[in-house]
Amino acid sequence: MKKKQAFLVICSIGIAILLSACGSRSLQKDVSVADPVAIAPSSQFKQYTAAHYYLSSWKNLPGWESDSFDDAWSAWQKSCQYWMKSNQVEWQELCKESQKINAVDKKIAKDFFETFFQVWEIRQAKDQNQYSKGSNQGLITGYYEPIIKGSLTRQGVYQTPLYKPPPGWNASPGKVRPTRSELLKSRALKGLEIAWVEDPVAAAFMQIQGSGKILLENKKILRLGYAGTNNQTFVSFAQWLINQKQLTYAQASMQGISDWAKKNPERVNEMLNANPRFVFFKVLESSVSPLDGPIGSIGVPLTAWRSIAVDWQSIPRGAPVYISTTDPQTTQALQRLVFAQDTGSAIIGGVRADFYWGSGDAAGDKAGKMKQVGRLWAILPKSMYP
Repeated sequence: MKKKQAFLVICSIGIAILLSACGSRSLQKDVSVADPVAIAPSSQFKQYTAAHYYLSSWKNLPGWESDSFDDAWSAWQKSCQYWMKSNQVEWQELCKESQKINAVDKKIAKDFFETFFQVWEIRQAKDQNQYSKGSNQGLITGYYEPIIKGSLTRQGVYQTPLYKPPPGWNASPGKVRPTRSELLKSRALKGLEIAWVEDPVAAAFMQIQGSGKILLENKKILRLGYAGTNNQTFVSFAQWLINQKQLTYAQASMQGISDWAKKNPERVNEMLNANPRFVFFKVLESSVSPLDGPIGSIGVPLTAWRSIAVDWQSIPRGAPVYISTTDPQTTQALQRLVFAQDTGSAIIGGVRADFYWGSGDAAGDKAGKMKQVGRLWAILPKSMYP
C-alpha cells in the first residue's frame, strides 16, 4: 500500500489522473539518497555513447525544491508533441497521463515527475576538452533568438543579405558545398535573398544561432528558421580572433566580437570567412506564434529558460533534464528542470548543453557571455529504465 499512498493523495486533491492508472503503476517516489560514486555506469544506456549514466536521487538535485516550475509544464507538453508523433510508447503513455493533470501548482507538477520518473546522473564517457572521462562536470554555453532590424529589399543601411538554399541542395543533404567565401564571390546565391540587414556580424551570429526574427520597417516581424548549410565544418571566428591575438579568451564573447568588428571594419570579412560554414534560412509559417521560441531540432518551439540543446549521443530527444550551473552575469546558481529539445554541431559530449535564454538583446547578452561549468541529470521514465 505504501507504493500507492503518495500518488493517491494527489488524486484525492483534484488531479484528474484516473484511479485505474494510479493502481496500475509502481508509484513509489524515488526519495532515497543514492551515492552515484558507488554505483557502476548503467548498461541500459549503451546507445548514448557520449555519456555514462549513474542512478541517483531527487534529493541529490541541488535546488530541486526551489525550482519555481514556471513554464516547465508548458515545455514538457511541447516535448510531448514530439513523442506523440513517434513510436515511443512509454513516453506517449506518460504524456497521456499528464494531459489529465491541471498542473498549475508546482507541487502537483513535481509530484508527477517524482512519481513516474527517476534521476540519472550524467558523466563524461570520454575526455572532452578540459573535462576528463568520468567527470560529472562539463561546459554549459548559451544561445538565443536574435532580433535584427531589416528590410525585404536592399536599401539604405540594409546591405547584408540572408539567403534561402539554392534549388536542389536539400535533395543531397550530405554533399559538401563551396565555402562561405566561395559562395559569396560566386553568383550561386543571386536571387535567393530573403531579407537584408545592416550588420554582417549580426547576420553571422544569426547563422550560428540557426534562427531569428527580422524587425521590418513597417514593424512587422519576419521569422526565419534553419533551412540547411553548405556542410562545411564549423570554425569559430571567436577562436580565429584569439589566434590572431586580437582578443583574449575572456573578451571573445558576442559583445566583444561585435565591438572588435566596429573598430576593425576593414577586417570583418576576413574574420567571417575564417568560418567556411554557411547557413540558409526559410520563412516560418504564420501559424508559428510570435510568442513561441524558434523551432528546435525535434520540431517543437523552444521555451526560454526551459529548453536546452544537447548531444543526441548523450541524452534522449525531448527528455527532461535537470541542470545545475551559474548565471554568466551574476554567478548566482542556475538550477532548474529543462528539456532536451535541440542540438547543434558544436554541442558535443556527455555533460554538455546550450541553454536557451529567449529572444532579443537581453537574452543575447546572457547567451554571449555564458561559458559556465555545470552538471546534468537525465530525468527518465521508470517504466523504461527500472
